[in-house]
Amino acid sequence: MRTQVGREPFGTLDDGTRVDRWTLESGPAGLRVRILTYGGIVQTVEAPDRDGVRGQLALGFADLASYAAHGGSHFGALVGRYANRIAGASFVLDGRTRALTPNNGRHSLHGGPGGFSRLVWDAREVDGGVQLHRVSPDGEEGFPGALDVRVTYTLSPGALRIVSRATTDAPTVVNLTNHTYLNLGGDGSGSAAGHELRLAASRYTPVDGTGIPVPGAPADVTGTRFDFRAARAVAGAYDHNFVLDGGVCEAPRTVAELYDPRSGRALELATTEPGLQLYTADHLDGTLTGTSGVPYGPAAGLALETQHFPDSPNRPDFPSTVLRPGESYRSETVYAFSVRPGGAGTP
Repeated sequence: MRTQVGREPFGTLDDGTRVDRWTLESGPAGLRVRILTYGGIVQTVEAPDRDGVRGQLALGFADLASYAAHGGSHFGALVGRYANRIAGASFVLDGRTRALTPNNGRHSLHGGPGGFSRLVWDAREVDGGVQLHRVSPDGEEGFPGALDVRVTYTLSPGALRIVSRATTDAPTVVNLTNHTYLNLGGDGSGSAAGHELRLAASRYTPVDGTGIPVPGAPADVTGTRFDFRAARAVAGAYDHNFVLDGGVCEAPRTVAELYDPRSGRALELATTEPGLQLYTADHLDGTLTGTSGVPYGPAAGLALETQHFPDSPNRPDFPSTVLRPGESYRSETVYAFSVRPGGAGTP
């Protein structure tokens, strides 16, 4: 069945800017995704469980005002210019120090306080989905170069594909991701800590108390709580970058599998990126309430953020995030949803 694409008004910001909501649907009982022009936010992801009942899996809000007021949680957001942290909110590029706007203590996080997740994007329909476009001006949040960004969301039966592209008119750094928190049991169904996770990652980047990778090579996961090479339940708090086996790839390869034994829903995640940040949403303390009407507590959803490594602009030993004029940035991630008939199984 051909993907149905629709648009409707979602609200107006305080400055009068209109925000639209785009709905992508692959069938009356299949996958349905709603995307906002504000922040490129994936507001909802609806997929059937093993009984064929479609449920809402993405953490988020029912109204625009809540997204604007609580943007620091980055529910569903398109994150940039630089996903994750840059130490000291500065980096050196071609011998020149670039000072960014700090918003995570002394560090820059997810592009700064005025990053992509808090801006309204232009949108147009494409085959099977919607494409968002924005030109980030030179100096926005301290990042050099005018960055022309296009992010395309397309839906096929059972899968959401996100492709990000960018070009620049001056040397800069770029690292984009999507920050959707998923609970395969359904938004408001309780903790996702019982989900079973497998990661194709033999190493991870240890961090200091502020989330910045410590000096030295990535660490082996063997014998640690970071070893998800065999599927097991997510237990404990995580906000860590996993070094994906295979590094940067031209075409997406499967790097993660997530399964909820209660609902039977499973997610297979494929990407071209070299890293994945696993975040268990431990900042959620019950003070925010999402679309389900149930307050969000720790691990109400899991974020699997495909990206380059944190603080790469200050780490020449990490895969480079530098983009120069004449080059093209491209990143692709695919979220494929399915169901299993019963039993824990192995992803």
